[in-house]
Amino acid sequence: MIGAVIGDIVGSVFEFDNQRSVDFPLFSSSSTFTDDSVLTFATAAVLLGKRDYAAAYQDFARRYPDRGYGGNFYRWIYTDDPKPYNSFGNGSAMRVSPVGFAFESLEETLAEARRSAEVTHNHPEGIKGAQATAQVIFMSRKGATKAEIKQEITRRYGYDLSRPLDLIRQVNRFDATCPGSLPEALSVFLEGEDYEHTIRLAVSIGGDTDTIACIAGGMAQAFYGSIPAGIVRDARARISAEFVDILDRFQTQFPAASPLLT
Repeated sequence: MIGAVIGDIVGSVFEFDNQRSVDFPLFSSSSTFTDDSVLTFATAAVLLGKRDYAAAYQDFARRYPDRGYGGNFYRWIYTDDPKPYNSFGNGSAMRVSPVGFAFESLEETLAEARRSAEVTHNHPEGIKGAQATAQVIFMSRKGATKAEIKQEITRRYGYDLSRPLDLIRQVNRFDATCPGSLPEALSVFLEGEDYEHTIRLAVSIGGDTDTIACIAGGMAQAFYGSIPAGIVRDARARISAEFVDILDRFQTQFPAASPLLT
């Protein structure tokens, strides 16, 4: 899960100031967590305490306001009787990484990813984005190769993963939907050489950088199993004490989510 949070923090300063290069400082004084991390920790809290997803998302978002929530979600946060609003935004995918680390069967993983998505993102594309992200994490930590992951995700979800990043980098623009973010994040993951390289690639393609890096970062953590200790330390210093506690408890309860620090 920390892999997704790092991606969010690193990408946060480039969302509206795209950096079409892999050569940039990972952290600056402006690097901070956004709604991606807030809702990722909310998902983790549900898995730790068997809470209701809608209640958890509302609770965390109300307590961490002004973190870049989309308009429809922002209105949903303050609704007394929250209902899904047929969204296919990439919010369902950005918050789902804990699910990919928490279960021992693909069936359980996909069912829980659906539950996490459909309280808001009940459009088929919104559910698909969450499930695809969680499945890549699940397959990665179970030892699948990238070729196997690419083949299965293409077969099951129909995403076009044939475009090289050199092409995506030239044409990518801000798109906060699952169809406009998942193929890009998946392509970043597939071309990444290690965790840090994956995050740098995610930022380099521009667009919705914090969310693309968040999604790809969770996948990369699961696949490589290790993250440089300095990167983890810098990210932990930028999240709240509550989030640090959730992260530590989640990694204790679900050891697959604990990266090797290098």
